[in-house]
Amino acid sequence: MKRRQFIKTAGIMAAIPAVDSMASVHSSYAQEKEIYEWRIYTLTADKTELDDFYQQVLIPAYSTFNIAVGAFTLYKKEEQEKRFYLFVYPNITTYHKVKKEIWKNESFRKAAQPFYNTSAVNPVYTEFETFLCEAFDGIPKLSKPDKNRTVFEFRNYKSPNEEANQRKVHMFNVDEMAVFDKVGINPVCYGEVLAGPRMPSLIYLTWYKDIDTRNEAWKKFGEHPDWLRIKVLPEYANTATDNKNTLLSPMPYSQI
Repeated sequence: MKRRQFIKTAGIMAAIPAVDSMASVHSSYAQEKEIYEWRIYTLTADKTELDDFYQQVLIPAYSTFNIAVGAFTLYKKEEQEKRFYLFVYPNITTYHKVKKEIWKNESFRKAAQPFYNTSAVNPVYTEFETFLCEAFDGIPKLSKPDKNRTVFEFRNYKSPNEEANQRKVHMFNVDEMAVFDKVGINPVCYGEVLAGPRMPSLIYLTWYKDIDTRNEAWKKFGEHPDWLRIKVLPEYANTATDNKNTLLSPMPYSQI
């Protein structure tokens, strides 16, 4: 490494708090953090088949374990229809338990088999992506939106490496979420991705009354003095370098 580059890098790293010190900031959080499982389907056939399966079979089965499921479609029509599902588990132990116990449930197996038989020969989706997330310290449990919500926003921030991702999570916990609250970017959940197709990364979901409210909130955020101060702090440099955001609408059968 050239001397000039080394000095510049060393200066930046000196300003970045160690991961251990980040963790110590939140050591007071004793509350158990929720686990979020996202399933994102790319549909190929009649979308009502998957909707019917979730509404009539899968969600009722998960409800017996007290697991809430959010169901969302794309806010704007695209060439390929998608479904976003959010499963909310109280902890990782429950996640593992439900994954096993659901297949021992004879009522579920009987109700689900027609869908599995049909979709085996005529698939209703090409694939589905799964993200498994752990809730942030700053919001360890899902915040349920108002009933008048019409727009949700799914955001996935990918970091260049694990250390940068830890700093981005820290940025949200300590600084960024507070600015969201001030400008009307309403939280549903924030999660550090434990496993998924885009790693390392984090995912968060927010809600709004309508699209105009959403646009105004983000305008306020971009201009807010707290954000203008936070975004240039050296400890948050290069924390998220690949961001994807998708606007969603809740399905009529969504529990979130």
